[in-house]
Amino acid sequence: MWRKASAAALLALAVGYFYYGSPDLPEQILQSISLPNFQSSSPSQNSVEQVISAAWETLITLPTRQWSKVAVGVNACVDVVVSGVGLLQALAVDPGTGLDHEVLHSKEDLKEAFIHFMARGAAAERFFSDNEAFQRIARAAAEYPGAKLYVGGNAALIGQKLATYPDLMVLLCGPVGPKLHEMLDEQIVVPPESLQETDEYHLILEYKAGEQWGSTQAPQANRFIFSHDVSNGEMSSLETFVASLDEFEPDLVVLSGLHMMEGQGRELWEERLKEAVLAISDIPKDIPIHLELASMTDKDYMNSIMQEVMPIVSSIGLNEQELLFLSQAGEGPHADLAAWKGIPDVGQVSDILLWILEQHGRSEPSSEADLTRIHFHTLAYHILATVDGYWGNQAAAVMAGARVASSQACGLQSVDVSKVELKAPLQFHSSHGEPREKLSLNPAEPVTVWRRGNVTFHMTAVLVCKQPLRTVGLGDAISAEGLVYSELKTQQPF
Repeated sequence: MWRKASAAALLALAVGYFYYGSPDLPEQILQSISLPNFQSSSPSQNSVEQVISAAWETLITLPTRQWSKVAVGVNACVDVVVSGVGLLQALAVDPGTGLDHEVLHSKEDLKEAFIHFMARGAAAERFFSDNEAFQRIARAAAEYPGAKLYVGGNAALIGQKLATYPDLMVLLCGPVGPKLHEMLDEQIVVPPESLQETDEYHLILEYKAGEQWGSTQAPQANRFIFSHDVSNGEMSSLETFVASLDEFEPDLVVLSGLHMMEGQGRELWEERLKEAVLAISDIPKDIPIHLELASMTDKDYMNSIMQEVMPIVSSIGLNEQELLFLSQAGEGPHADLAAWKGIPDVGQVSDILLWILEQHGRSEPSSEADLTRIHFHTLAYHILATVDGYWGNQAAAVMAGARVASSQACGLQSVDVSKVELKAPLQFHSSHGEPREKLSLNPAEPVTVWRRGNVTFHMTAVLVCKQPLRTVGLGDAISAEGLVYSELKTQQPF
């Protein structure tokens, strides 16, 4: 019996060696090898989704050195989640043609921007300038049948996710009103200076895959977010946040909310961004800072963040919309693409990630920038790109982010393989141009690794929820989970 087991193990090692040495090994060679008929490894018994999910459970392990205290700031609010089409119909708005607006001034602007993004199945966030009109829409949303209230704001959502780890102490700074305070996990510490008398509300208009309104049909489930949020819009809690770090002494800082300033106008954001950079620069250098990005439309503002903020943070998290817009704002690779067509090309994404780390990160020892890590997420797959020598456990980190995306979108605590499907490409390239490497994803070991210069890429597939219950906060949960499973190395880089 043991001889058969030993032979099978040796044979598996040999096949693995050939697979990784030559992924394009002719199929007939593999077919000519007579493998024992193990039911558990038969493709007919296990779907590719089952294989990936089982591999995640085996391979995702926490790092040796874990964070003990994480400080998160500075955007927090109450999310009112409602059917987008249902709310717009209740507001007596007729469907029409879509048109993007950088800032919303009326119900008509809201309708046009909603249709524009619904037609693309893309997430977006906009500022609504008219306070009275916004309050009327907010009341209608809160009273709409089936409307739900949740913890909102990237910082609060990241804090909530981190608070699910009982050994982790979490500090949250942001405009926390009575309703939000009541909804926050009791493990989260909120400084008294962050408490305010009223809550900030954000309206989240969700739509389902295939949902129709007039001539517009959503290709996938997503949401459109808008608010008239001045506290978060001015990042008024930032200085309080930085001042509270002395007493709290975190070993990781997570910063979000920069996108909220965009709607305040150029004059305000130019001045406030300078103050933000000074405040962030006051954070001790030995504490890593993760910056979570979100939807933006002003190229000048995005470019300012890229030039002034990215070099002074250690890590960033972003999705495919934000990645492409960042490249367009900085005239980087594939900036001529108007939008992604379907699932973003892995090679193109890889090109932009490398460009960010080379232009605004520490991809060379001589660089003075601090940025060494980017966590990219899109519906079908995630990539963690890191400068060599700074971060550990990144294979587990990227899988952990994908696993939480697969479970949380379905409203579950763990992945249910009957409710998810693989949409990621199983074969792709390391770059869109030459020289490039042909790569493949092995479901049994679902992390593909490649290197370009001093940057290592870890890519894994997401098991996409077939009928997502809630898409809001997925990016925040992905980034939070990825950070929990990441380890900052203490040895010298390179």
